[in-house]
Amino acid sequence: MKNDEKLIPVCDTHRFNEDRLADYLTTHLAGFEGPLELLKFEGGQSNPTFLLSTQDKQYALRKKPPGTLLPSAHMVEREYRIMKALERTGVPVPRMFLLCEDDAVIGVTFFVMEYIRGRALEDITLPGMTPNERRAIYLDMIRVLAALHSVDYVALGLDNYGKPGNYFHRQIGRWSKQYAASKTDEITSMVRLMEYLPSNVPTDKTSCIVHGDYRMGNILAHATEPKVAALLDWELSTLGHPLGDLGYSCMSYHHGIVGSISLNGLTGPTTGIPTEEEFLMEYCRLTGRDSIPNWNFYLAFSFFRLASILQGVYKRGIMGNAS
Repeated sequence: MKNDEKLIPVCDTHRFNEDRLADYLTTHLAGFEGPLELLKFEGGQSNPTFLLSTQDKQYALRKKPPGTLLPSAHMVEREYRIMKALERTGVPVPRMFLLCEDDAVIGVTFFVMEYIRGRALEDITLPGMTPNERRAIYLDMIRVLAALHSVDYVALGLDNYGKPGNYFHRQIGRWSKQYAASKTDEITSMVRLMEYLPSNVPTDKTSCIVHGDYRMGNILAHATEPKVAALLDWELSTLGHPLGDLGYSCMSYHHGIVGSISLNGLTGPTTGIPTEEEFLMEYCRLTGRDSIPNWNFYLAFSFFRLASILQGVYKRGIMGNAS
C-alpha cells in the first residue's frame, strides 16, 4: 500500500494461485481486466500486502498470512469493515472494493482496496523535510487521530465492532494471553507489567473507535503536500479508549533507542517536530479535553502491548511464516 516501499517478488511462503485470483477478480471486481502482475510490499510484519497491476489499473491486496494463527489475530475482514465504514467520514482511508472470505480462491481471506500513491513515513524524524513541513505532518497526524476518536460509531453501524467500556482490562488480558502463547524466553519486566497494569487502570470509561496501531509508520502522506493521505493497517482496531491510541502514538518520545523510531532530543523549533507536551495539548484542544490524568499508565500500557506484538512477530519469524 505504501508505494515508496520496496516491492519484491512473491516468495514461496506467500505464493498463491495468481490465475485463480485473476479469474475471481474478473467476475467480482467491476472494471478489472487481466493480465495480472503481482508484487509484494516488503514492509509489514502481520498481514502480507501486495500490489496488483493490470495494463491500466493498480490495486492493493491484503490477506491473512499462511500457517497456524493465534486466536483473534490477522482479522483482515475487520480491517475491511472499518475502512469501508470510514469512507463516509473525514478520516482518510483507501476505498474498499471487495472482501473475499472463500479460501478456495487464494487459500485465505483477503480484500482488495484502492492503491493510493503517496509517501511512506517509516522514519519518524522525517529526514529531508523542512521544519515547517515536519510540523505540518505531525499536526495533521494529531488532527486525524482526533477526527477518528470523534466519529459517531453507532451512526456508522459499528456499535458491535467491539465492547464499549472496560477496554484496558480486556486489552491487558488479551495481550497477556497472546504474549504467553508466543513466549520464547522468560522476561521478568513483562511479568511485572502484567501484574501492575490490571491494578492501576483509570476509572474513565470513554469509548470510541481506536486504531490500535496509530503511528507514523501506518500513515501514508500525500505525494506532494505535508498532510495525511491515508491511515492504514487497521488490524488492531476496535471500540476502545482514545487514550490508548494517544499513548501508543507518543511512545517515540520515550524510546531509549536512538534512530528512526525515537524523537529523543529532536523536538522543538529547529526540527519543527512538536514536543510531547505540544502533541498532547493539540489533541486536547481538538477533542475538548481539559487534561490527561494518569498519563504514565497509558504509556506503560502502550509499551506492554507493543512488546506483546513484537514477541508474536519474533515467534512467527522462528516458525517461518512472518511477513
